Formats: sequence, structure tokens, C-alpha cells
Amino acid sequence: MTNPLLDHARRLGPAIAARGEEIEQLRAMPLDLVDEIRPSQAFRQYVPDDLRGPGISAWDGLEVIEEYAYHDGSVGWSVAISSTSSLMASYLPDEFAELIFGDPRSITGGYAAPAGRATPVDGGLRVSGTWQWGSGTKHSTWIGGGAMLVNDEGKLTPRADGLAFPYVFFELDDVEFIDTWQVSGLAGTGSVDYTVVDAFVPEGRWVQIGVDPPTRENPFSRFSFYGLLALGIASTSVGIARRAIDELVVLAADKRPQGSSRPLRDRTTIQADTGVAEAKLRSAWGFVADAVNSTWETAIVGDPPSTEQKRLLRLAATHATQSAAEVTELMYKAAGGAAVYRTSPIQRCFRDVFVATQHAMVAPRTYEVAGRMRLGLETDTRQL
Repeated sequence: MTNPLLDHARRLGPAIAARGEEIEQLRAMPLDLVDEIRPSQAFRQYVPDDLRGPGISAWDGLEVIEEYAYHDGSVGWSVAISSTSSLMASYLPDEFAELIFGDPRSITGGYAAPAGRATPVDGGLRVSGTWQWGSGTKHSTWIGGGAMLVNDEGKLTPRADGLAFPYVFFELDDVEFIDTWQVSGLAGTGSVDYTVVDAFVPEGRWVQIGVDPPTRENPFSRFSFYGLLALGIASTSVGIARRAIDELVVLAADKRPQGSSRPLRDRTTIQADTGVAEAKLRSAWGFVADAVNSTWETAIVGDPPSTEQKRLLRLAATHATQSAAEVTELMYKAAGGAAVYRTSPIQRCFRDVFVATQHAMVAPRTYEVAGRMRLGLETDTRQL
């Protein structure tokens, strides 16, 4: 079965790669590039069919993210964040699901941790707060933020219906951006801080992630929300590492180390490093494919994933991300002094992938949860 979103990414890929320095300097995706990607629906891959989503599988979507990341890590990351945000289309009431995600040009982003404060008012909530890591929010059509319901003293005070930690959606006019995104890698993601002051959010324009049941039954609503979020980061990382290997292959064909008349590729250590890198990355990506497709088959027949399937999704995501970083570092070292220049694609891959490893969903400590479960220890599995 063909994946038109992947075909679109491959067609755009070379032009995206050629704009890498521009994307870094802008510290966000150029809006004309956003408009070139948008018609493919790559920014809303996980919107269900009844809201005019693209009709692809979870694995199809991860392949699209990986392909964009191969050409530019920041573009891949931006596609990953907006796509995983689009999972919320299956949890919103019909009115707001249609309003926010019904337009095929919709793009959403935001930060889910409850950094904001919300107070109940007639007809909804009043919300204020400042959030970090607003990847892609500058080109989003709706921006979200996690909040905590509080009383007049600022203490957590859930509503009588249990509402405590809603992820609310803001209109663009409610949001002010704070230019904080001066970073080492993934510089083009525009992951700025953003703030909202006393915004009114009407009743129901929110999702309690991990608490609210889906309002739409479909394979995405039955899949693991947190698992797919982590896998979006992993797919970005794998794409970056694949690019690093290819760039090393090109460099090694011509570069002659100081004092040598032979190209870099003739060195046995470089040959071994290249083989190890390819094997490690292909193995990690294969683990992701196996875990995702197994869980998708379960979702397709109408069942939720088992705890073991969710464990494997998170384990595969962390392993792929960390393996991608190891592979990229290996290629960076193999490239020698050529990789320290900003003009080197390998140098940028190195910076980008190590920023990706800092995401909480794929940090090394997440191995502990998978390990505890495998060892039969009591484990909090709420965020699997």
C-alpha cells in the first residue's frame, strides 16, 4: 500500500535539506515551507477519518516523520509534535474536535505539563500561565497548554466532576510568544516559551490526557497516546542518524586525513564504524516497526493494547532514540575535524539528535520502567 504523505516528503526532501541553514537562522520553520507541507496533512496525521484525516496507520505516520527528519531534524521534529498533538482530535467533544481539527489545514502544538492555572467560571475556565517547549506553535492554528485547577489560594482544587488537569486549547489571539529559543540543536523548531493571561476557555475545549475516555472510537484512540508521542521523537532521531551515516559515506569517499594519500573510507576503523552504525540503526528501527505494527493490529480489530504492548512501544522508542544518538556520535567522530564546522551536515545532525535525547518521553531513565515491568516489580504504568 502506498503512502502519499511519505511520497510528498520524499519529493520535498532535497529542497528542505538545501534550506537547512536558513531554517536554523530563522529558528523556526519558514512559513512558505509550512504551506508546502500542509496540503499533504503531515501536520495532522493522526486525525481520524471522520474529521477528514489522511487515513494512514501509526507506522505510516512514523515513516513520514523519519523522512522529514532525514532532510532536516527541525522539520521532522515539528511534524512529529503536531502529528502527536492531533491525537487529541479523538478525545474532544464533537463541537471542538470539528472546530480545531476538522480543517485539513489545521496544525496544533503546545506543552502538556500543567504549568498554567485555571479557575472555573460560568461556561468554562479562566486560564493564565507560561509554558516552555512550544515547538511549532508559531505556525499552529491552535495552541494548547496543560493547566491545574486552583482555588483563590492557588491550591489544587478539582471540580466536582473531577476536572483537575485539563490540556486546554487557546485561540491564537490569546497567546503571546517569548523569544527564548537560543539553543544548540533543533534550532529551527521554534520551541519558544509562550504565555496566556486570563484567557476564557469555553466548557469542553480541553482534554485530560490519560484520564478522559475517547469521544471517538478508532484505531488511534485505542493506540497508546504516550507511546505514539515517544515514538514521534524516536522517529525524528532515527531520521537524523540515517542522514549522519549517509553524510559520512559521502565525506569518506573524498576526504584524505592529514598525512595520508588515501581517502578516509580506506581506513578499516571507518569501515567498521560504518557497519556498526548501520546495523545498530536498522535494528533499532526494526524494533520500532515490530512494536508499532503489532499494537496497530490490535487496535484495528477493536481492542486496546495490552500492558506488554505499551511497554514495548516505550522501550522501542527509548532504544531507538538513544541508538540514534550513539550512531550519530560515531559518525561525528569518524568524520574528524571536518565535522566541527557549521557547514558540516554531520555537525548539525550531532547537535540535533542530542537535543532530541533530552525529551522526557525518551530519556534514558525511561528504561527503568520497562526493566521494572520485565522483572515483575510493581510499576506505575499510567504514562505508558
